[in-house]
Amino acid sequence: MNKPGIRALGVAESFREGSKSSVLAGVVMRRDMVVDGVAIGRTSVGGDDATSSIVALYRRLRRNDVNLVMVSGAVLSLYNIVDVDGLSRRVRVPVVCLTYKETRGIEDAIRRHFPGSSEEKLAAYRALGARKRVRLASGHDVFVRTAGVGDAEAASVLDAFSLQGSVPEPVRVARLLARAVSATRPSRRG
Repeated sequence: MNKPGIRALGVAESFREGSKSSVLAGVVMRRDMVVDGVAIGRTSVGGDDATSSIVALYRRLRRNDVNLVMVSGAVLSLYNIVDVDGLSRRVRVPVVCLTYKETRGIEDAIRRHFPGSSEEKLAAYRALGARKRVRLASGHDVFVRTAGVGDAEAASVLDAFSLQGSVPEPVRVARLLARAVSATRPSRRG
């Protein structure tokens, strides 16, 4: 993880209210902050396909030099939960899912949004386990769930890709791209 030529795939999503799917953007970035690849995909709002959608995005890049996947959140697009361990196994690289605020969890919100069918989502959410607080060299905290990488290595990689603030550059650029693509596409309602 600490080699000079490391490449990270940052993944972020964006959706518009009322849409049935959200835009997933992936940005491959080298440790020297050079963008080295981009891919666009989709995942369903409120669905259960976040993990397979990220795997499809990763495979669409056709890269064998990505060393780590960073995802902005383990819960995307209104409770579409990423299986962090499963994602790491399927793409065969370590995964770090990041959030930026301390929260009490989302179990009550899942029950409210999925009455009568929340048990599977709750089980997937609970399987994520607790987030760990990581203090970045920038002085900001992030909260992570990881697979395939230890805490110290994850913190080191996040520091390497964070110029300022709490959002590592691959994720920050992926977020900008997802928002731009989402804003230019017609809403897919119905």
